Amino acid sequence: MHSTETEELVEVVLPGAVEPEGLRIRRGTVPTAGPGQVVVRVEATGVSFAEQQMRRGRYFHQPPFPFVPGYDLVGTVRAAGPGAPEGLVGTRVAALVKVGGWASHVVLDAADAVPVPEGIDADAAETMVVNGVTAWQMLHRTARVRAGQTVLVLGANGGVGSVLVQLARAAGAEVIGTASARHHEALRARGVTPVDHRTEDVAARVRALAPGGVDAVFDHVGGPGIVDSWRLLAPGGTLVAYGTASTRDDKGSKQWPVIKLLARVWLWNALPNGRRARFYNVWAGHRRVDAFRARLRADLTEVFEALRAGDITARVAARLPLTEAAEAMRLAESGTVAGKVVLRP
Repeated sequence: MHSTETEELVEVVLPGAVEPEGLRIRRGTVPTAGPGQVVVRVEATGVSFAEQQMRRGRYFHQPPFPFVPGYDLVGTVRAAGPGAPEGLVGTRVAALVKVGGWASHVVLDAADAVPVPEGIDADAAETMVVNGVTAWQMLHRTARVRAGQTVLVLGANGGVGSVLVQLARAAGAEVIGTASARHHEALRARGVTPVDHRTEDVAARVRALAPGGVDAVFDHVGGPGIVDSWRLLAPGGTLVAYGTASTRDDKGSKQWPVIKLLARVWLWNALPNGRRARFYNVWAGHRRVDAFRARLRADLTEVFEALRAGDITARVAARLPLTEAAEAMRLAESGTVAGKVVLRP
């Protein structure tokens, strides 16, 4: 058992709906592991869309302020409490936590710690936790995409989108992806047909590329444009909606955009047209905790294997110290970087 006594706990606190500069640094003593728990010394955590919404007080399951943000993390187990499995201390693990990851040390239930295979560094693993699981589950569990099918990925250069297009290509699917023109060359290199959502009529272009419609659309934008996504589906196709990015800077109810989207999904599924709409949420089913953990562990393990096999590549946009979380958030929100902004305690 490693001693954590000489170390100090450093956390980033979100005190309220503030600009990134309003984030605070808090220092304290390293927590101890209770029964069945482990203390993880965090090596990498990241800035995802969830924290950008939380900062505005607009995340659907918004925790009460103040809290420590941080959706996921990768680190090394430093100590284990009574009843935790043997042999965890000293191993590298990943965890999906929703909040609390922006810290130097985090206490987890040992059952929530997923082993990171040898040969994958902490930053690369971090880019794949929430983004990789989301992409994997939407592709293989929700849409069940098969070889020879054609899929449309909106935001093909984004955190989830960039993993999704690679996993879809690895599964043998044809991929059309929307992105700004400066990302098109990189997408073509991955075997993706790019469409510029800023200058082209996306629906018209996709219809020209796939006259019979596409087998799946992955849409993180939400808002009125979701109707186009639905209309582009081939018979038997699936629309997977997984966000409301178009409403990030809106005022008013944070629930309303999601409720509107869910209502639309429900209505479309009630129509007898052989197409399906699904709203994907990585936390769905988490109340059946054992089944949820088993599924998450299985899928994240698949993602790590795909990373190790070279089917997907990790894209780290920037690495910043944890204490520069404000700068990291500004960078992640700027829309100027490709890949994930990683925070390193």
